Amino acid sequence: MKISTFKSFSALFAAFCFLALCLPASAQEDNGNNTASSTGVSHVKDYDENYAFEDPKDRKTFLELTAVLRCPMCQNQNIADSDAMIAHDMRRKVYNLLKEGNSKQDVIDFMKERYGDFVYYQPPVTPVTVWLWALPVIFAFVMMGVFIYRRKTEVPQQDIAAKLDAADKLLKDE
Repeated sequence: MKISTFKSFSALFAAFCFLALCLPASAQEDNGNNTASSTGVSHVKDYDENYAFEDPKDRKTFLELTAVLRCPMCQNQNIADSDAMIAHDMRRKVYNLLKEGNSKQDVIDFMKERYGDFVYYQPPVTPVTVWLWALPVIFAFVMMGVFIYRRKTEVPQQDIAAKLDAADKLLKDE
């Protein structure tokens, strides 16, 4: 094994280990913080706050919503995992909206209206987002076309071996 290959492999392995240690645990992990009391009321204690739900379906909806709503203050972190004050406020608002009987889509619409489309991890399909997805594909096809065009119009190199042999023959004759 070459030393340069070994160095690049060890650098890659070190980078992988660093990333594995730095990345947060999955939001889907069950860490035992979700508890249910014997009174039939489900409590969600994933946060400093304590949210009580009469219906387990509401609890599930709450957990789903806090996982799909993004914290406006944190970089690419949902409100379930964020400790920012705005995330606490958003969780409280989600809880209150669910207690008022709003549906999941109503809560998402409220949050998008209040904080913008950024707050929801699934952006709407608009002309802007279509162009964001289409332009790289169009660019790739254009570049492929340019590459093919240049390959076809490239001046073919003449066989130099025959000319070199003729030149060598002339030099030997002199």
